[in-house]
Amino acid sequence: MTTVIEPDPEAGRPVPTDAPGSRPPNGATVQVGVAVLWLSIIVLLPLAAIVWISAKGGWDAFVTAVTSPSAIASFRVTLTISIIVTVLNLVFGLLIAWVLVRDDFPLKRVLDAIIDLPFALPTIVASLVLLALYGPSSPVGISIEYTALGVGVALAFVTLPFVVRAVQPVLLELDRDVEEAAASLGANNLTIFLQVVLPALAPALLSGAGLAFSRAIGEFGSIVLIGGAIPGETEVSSQWIRTLIENDDPAGAAAISIVLLLISFVVLFVLRYFGARAAKREAAAR
Repeated sequence: MTTVIEPDPEAGRPVPTDAPGSRPPNGATVQVGVAVLWLSIIVLLPLAAIVWISAKGGWDAFVTAVTSPSAIASFRVTLTISIIVTVLNLVFGLLIAWVLVRDDFPLKRVLDAIIDLPFALPTIVASLVLLALYGPSSPVGISIEYTALGVGVALAFVTLPFVVRAVQPVLLELDRDVEEAAASLGANNLTIFLQVVLPALAPALLSGAGLAFSRAIGEFGSIVLIGGAIPGETEVSSQWIRTLIENDDPAGAAAISIVLLLISFVVLFVLRYFGARAAKREAAAR
């Protein structure tokens, strides 16, 4: 007699979508709804308002606004200085995070707290401080007011914490045993950093760079005094937007804002995409 083994009715059976356990709890649904509502009020509605204002004059007016010589000059100044500042902050932000995590020295906690100062300090105050330090009456004998260097210093001041705070927690959780194992196999410090540490920090570095760059291209307060808004030299796009508003051209100002938003979104998306790929490669290597 042949024995027929019947399959377990519970094993491998697909769960219908209307099964009691397939739907999120009511509490989770409420949380998602509240989160989406708040995001819509704070982010999506203002973005929709900017798009609506920029569309008032039609497509031709939009193109004219974003391709005018003044707009192009402001984009060039903004992107050039922001890219340079972001690269510099990647290097020095990583260095500062490394020192705060791996080294012990007096007043370490004070330095760690100072990193967050640009977050708490009003940006116009930062511009005033930088002008007092590097202006015509500079106590250190350095005068960089109304120069691209002055704008760069101001942007570096307000964007440095994004890189440091993105890298620091990842560096804290980094497994030191892997570094010690590489050292025991004869790898020098540079090889260990490039082959072991840097790949693990790459996602955090890219995320911090994206946030720093996005903040830099939209910054206004910290550069308003030290920059001087000289067209083609120190006038960034945010200052050109203010000029358009003062000249009663809200549609043109909204058009410039849309371009900055698109640039910021594309940069964040690309950097986070490569950051996610780097994280997957690092996880697979383990």
